[in-house]
Amino acid sequence: MKYKLFGKSGLRVSEIALGTMTFGEDWGWGASHSESKKIFDLFANEGGNFIDTANNYTNGTSEKYVGEFVKSDRDHFVIATKYTLSTNPNDPNAHGNHRKNMIRAVEASLRRMEIDHLDILWVHVWDFTTPEEEILKSLDALVTSGKVLYIGISDTPAWIVSRANTIAELRGWTQFTGLQIQYSLIQRTAERDLLPMANSLDVAVTPWGAIGAGLLSGKYTRGNLKSHSRGEYSNSLLNDRNLTIARTVDKIADRYRVSSSAVALAWSVQSNPGVIIPIVGARNEKQLAENLQSVKVSLTSEDILELNEVSKIELGFPHDFLNAESVKKVIHGNSYDKIINHRES
Repeated sequence: MKYKLFGKSGLRVSEIALGTMTFGEDWGWGASHSESKKIFDLFANEGGNFIDTANNYTNGTSEKYVGEFVKSDRDHFVIATKYTLSTNPNDPNAHGNHRKNMIRAVEASLRRMEIDHLDILWVHVWDFTTPEEEILKSLDALVTSGKVLYIGISDTPAWIVSRANTIAELRGWTQFTGLQIQYSLIQRTAERDLLPMANSLDVAVTPWGAIGAGLLSGKYTRGNLKSHSRGEYSNSLLNDRNLTIARTVDKIADRYRVSSSAVALAWSVQSNPGVIIPIVGARNEKQLAENLQSVKVSLTSEDILELNEVSKIELGFPHDFLNAESVKKVIHGNSYDKIINHRES
């Protein structure tokens, strides 16, 4: 395992983050305490130090397990948790991005994990009700107090993140150094604005869903498709386009003699110029071992081109418009090909 700088910071995090939404069986699925410990130990023994959880994962059990598992060497690990989602559906202030919920959630997370600070606190989802200034000033106060060291933001439009970091920079407040988004070969729409923004602002990206709800693991393409029970979300993904992408991943994985999920994860990192740190979850030790193979896979430019082609999307306006050769010629005349643009990704 190698380590990456967490965006515009000096924090070193492993090139894979361990997602712990599977820690605990409170939601009727997931890993038992003993299996969660095996998953954690495998990740740690492979050099992983970046742990991703949330205050509402498995009703708080995930955080309890994380706190227990890191207890003997807490300072070695980078612990990231989130707040925003409802912890009491009957309380109008037990959810959202506002200061009251933020402080309550952070204090509860610290108690559950039995630690005195969070390495990273994520705004879990943008709530469209709390002003940016309230969120940013409250987060900055937590950083100043020492209860939080770095902040990140998840599942939020690019224009809001860029505006928030601009406000924070102008006010001298702590800026977001991490961005958590859905991103995979079957969900590439983040390439329109979120990824270019993150690259421009030097924000680390931690994609969730990097193996497409299991579709890119070979689960539905190796063997009998009908033998797998599928939820509503998975069913919506099982279309001809996505299955073709998955089979292309399988073909390349067979060539390298690794799992399909390893190739899918390797693509998410190696096809992008910015800091990409996939969040990898697992329900058992075997699944995690297959995912961790990704750090040993070096895809060729031909592999990446093949995967990009089979999964390509329309970027839409204004991106496709501005990339059109006729538009480039109108803007730059005959000089476009003669300009060496180091800012162009």
